[in-house]
Amino acid sequence: MTASPPPGGVVFETGELEARWADAWHPRQVAERLDGIGTPWYVAAGWALDLFRGVRSRPHGDLEIAVPAARFPEIRARFPEFAFDAIGSGLVWPEAGADALAATHQTWLRDPATGRFLLDVFREPHDGGTWVCRRDERLRLPYEAIIERTADGVPYLVPELVLLFKAKAVRPKDQADFDGVLPLLSRARRDALGEWLQLVHPGHPWLAKLTG
Repeated sequence: MTASPPPGGVVFETGELEARWADAWHPRQVAERLDGIGTPWYVAAGWALDLFRGVRSRPHGDLEIAVPAARFPEIRARFPEFAFDAIGSGLVWPEAGADALAATHQTWLRDPATGRFLLDVFREPHDGGTWVCRRDERLRLPYEAIIERTADGVPYLVPELVLLFKAKAVRPKDQADFDGVLPLLSRARRDALGEWLQLVHPGHPWLAKLTG
């Protein structure tokens, strides 16, 4: 990701964005599209926690997945009838070119016929087959250690890493996600989250609850 965004980005009003995300896909729809692909990918954020729990706990305004940045073209090729817009710094670059992709890590899949956004693809840093945390590159793990699957095969990010990302700027829904998932975390998962919080967000208020 480069430091400064290129020209050409547009701004959407919040209300307009909510309306344009009204038809966001379900994780199973994406899994069907990506069936058999060799690129590691996983559902991220709030949806990942619900896949871990096995129940939908709240409404989701969008659907986010993550893929290794260098292998994004393989993902893109599975959606030839859709457009991919780059997102960053509050701006949207429709049908993003190389400069906009290099300056951002988010990509929204858009239905050209309706203008609706269906999927948010994070293009994540990695070192070959090793996932690298974009919040702190000291945190590196093999992809097989960070991806779990539902009974019907939908891959999702392990909950302890989902919560690490949610810890940066805790919103009410993030706190609710933490409180709801915490009782389901094993001692090993709690210890891992605690270690990563100390690394990335030392002194975070969630740490006290993890040791209880």
